[in-house]
Amino acid sequence: MKKSLLALAALSTIAAAGSAFAQTNVTIYGVVDAGLVKDIHGGTADAAPSATNANNRLDSGLQNGSRLGFRGIEALGGGLSAIFTLESGFTIDNGQSAQGGALFGRQAWVGLQGNFGTVKLGRQLTVQYNNSGTFDPFGDTLAGDSARLFNYAGSRSNNTVSYSINTNGFRGEVDYGFGEVAGDSKAGRYAAASLGYANGPIDVIALHSRQTNINNTDTLKTSLVGANYNFGIVKPFLAYAVNKGNNLTTGPRIDTRDMLVGLTAPVGPAGTIMASYIRKKDKQFDNSDTDQAAIGYSYNLSSRTALYTAFSRTTNDGAVARNVDTLGATEKLYQVGVRHKF
Repeated sequence: MKKSLLALAALSTIAAAGSAFAQTNVTIYGVVDAGLVKDIHGGTADAAPSATNANNRLDSGLQNGSRLGFRGIEALGGGLSAIFTLESGFTIDNGQSAQGGALFGRQAWVGLQGNFGTVKLGRQLTVQYNNSGTFDPFGDTLAGDSARLFNYAGSRSNNTVSYSINTNGFRGEVDYGFGEVAGDSKAGRYAAASLGYANGPIDVIALHSRQTNINNTDTLKTSLVGANYNFGIVKPFLAYAVNKGNNLTTGPRIDTRDMLVGLTAPVGPAGTIMASYIRKKDKQFDNSDTDQAAIGYSYNLSSRTALYTAFSRTTNDGAVARNVDTLGATEKLYQVGVRHKF
């Protein structure tokens, strides 16, 4: 009799655990992406090309960063849910961890969502990076990546509390990243806000971010507006950004303008062409502007697997060396690869 009662209790416990688990949905997902790269530096904008320096390599995460992720949601009742994401980046070319070796360097947060919106706490995507698909036809990937010239406040922010809401086509987000520097609450701080609207063919975004270095000596502020409009046969993109403050690493004053025009266009049922032109205008220093022109193509072999190729050319004025290591040099960047999602 005692054994029967123990068995019944065990079965009841297992059933209860199963019932609780049934209310929780955990998804394991990932991306494996690798491609061949040819990166050529040499020449100047004002003279015939001189000796060039070509770098041939195999890179990871050209179209989408290679990753392994865990995403979960638990219904708590009354429209309230607990949510989390743990996402680890890795470089498939050598099998090492990305993002400086952090275990969950891509994302690591927990939060609550309901009719009020979504609150998340942890390491999160910055608002500019999270909205890059609205203003960048390359979606912050491949050789045409806007982040190669635009002043992003990084792609992720640590120690961050965010609140976001999405209703009737409008979306908004406010982020605050604690610097956590002892004795100075402003040092290392990240703060940002965005407001967007998407309805039918139109998608627009406006955002502002402010980032302070850990010494509380330099601050970089970026304000950006961007949009795209889907005509079906072509989707044009526009973006304009104002960057002011100081370079958080080297300290020099920054007063630049970033401008982007681009497009995507479907090619048959499975292909997409991407193209963009970016100009970075320096309002403080002469002979310090940069241009980037890019074109790319992606072909979906299936809903999970794609082949891609891209090319960009960066041209620097004589006093700057963006995307290169020599003042005034140009860069030609060629990429071809394969991406699989699971």
